[in-house]
Amino acid sequence: MKKPSMLVLLLLIAIASLFSALLFGRYPVSLSEVVQVFLEQLNFGPYDLSVTTRTVVLDVRLPRVVAAMLIGSALSVAGAAYQGLLKNPLVSPDILGASTGAGFGAALALIMSWSLVWVQLSAFLFGILAVILVYQISRLIRQSDPILTLVLTGLLIGTIFSSLISVMKYVADPFDKLPSITYWLMGSLSTTSMGDVKFAVFPVVFGMIPLILLRWKLNVMSFGEEEAMALGVNTKGIRFVVIFCATLMTAAVVSISGIIGWVGLLIPHFVRSLVGPDFRLLLPGSILVGGTYLVWVDTFSRTLLPLEIPLGILTSLVGAPFFLYLLVNSRRGWQ
Repeated sequence: MKKPSMLVLLLLIAIASLFSALLFGRYPVSLSEVVQVFLEQLNFGPYDLSVTTRTVVLDVRLPRVVAAMLIGSALSVAGAAYQGLLKNPLVSPDILGASTGAGFGAALALIMSWSLVWVQLSAFLFGILAVILVYQISRLIRQSDPILTLVLTGLLIGTIFSSLISVMKYVADPFDKLPSITYWLMGSLSTTSMGDVKFAVFPVVFGMIPLILLRWKLNVMSFGEEEAMALGVNTKGIRFVVIFCATLMTAAVVSISGIIGWVGLLIPHFVRSLVGPDFRLLLPGSILVGGTYLVWVDTFSRTLLPLEIPLGILTSLVGAPFFLYLLVNSRRGWQ
């Protein structure tokens, strides 16, 4: 199959997954009922549907499905962009501390008993703050390899915020605050509403569009900064745009879902095996596959067991074996 045709196939699979995920759950809903619910929203009706069916489809499952598609797409694109920028196939969107910074912001807000909106806003702002600290500190360190300096600084800042999260958990009320912090850090969409989707969609779109427009320059950046500069690419400017956009998306989605690992690491590699390393196809493919992947992970999380499984647990169960496979086969290259 030709690579552009593969994107069409991935788009069809993503659309089918969106509708299919609305059918699964503890309350049975048929395909015809889902179609009728949406037709009613378009003023083609009314149909003989129960209030429970409308509520389950529109207020419970639809926000989760849309949020999962948005989060999976954002994390996958951010991961692909970071892998190209840093020339490292083993990096993910939290490499510069955005996820741990957001986790600390959420933990702080939960301890202070702030409302859900302020928890999300605190997570979003601290996620961005963490990356700002990484970027500014790395500029103060005079080393010949700015990419290596950036990554090492990100690891250090991420460690600091991880330690601060541990402090928050240590001082939290073990019967009230601690369970809330722990559950949030594991990632979940159980309380997601359309308001949460609206909160995250604008930062995600605002961050994703520049990466899509600059995808051909990411192809050049993946060969190294010296080669990119020789071809006339403003490497510092591109590096700043990629970091800013990836951070904006990561902080936005983590603020509404909690920390969901491995998506930004796994999906770009899988898409690369389907469409190749060309970012003109890799980024659109990551959007489609990442969203589809997290939609099905979320569907399994709420249907496999009577008690909902946090998303971070399921993504880790898939990610760890893949990471091991990646280490074993890392000599084959990835570009």
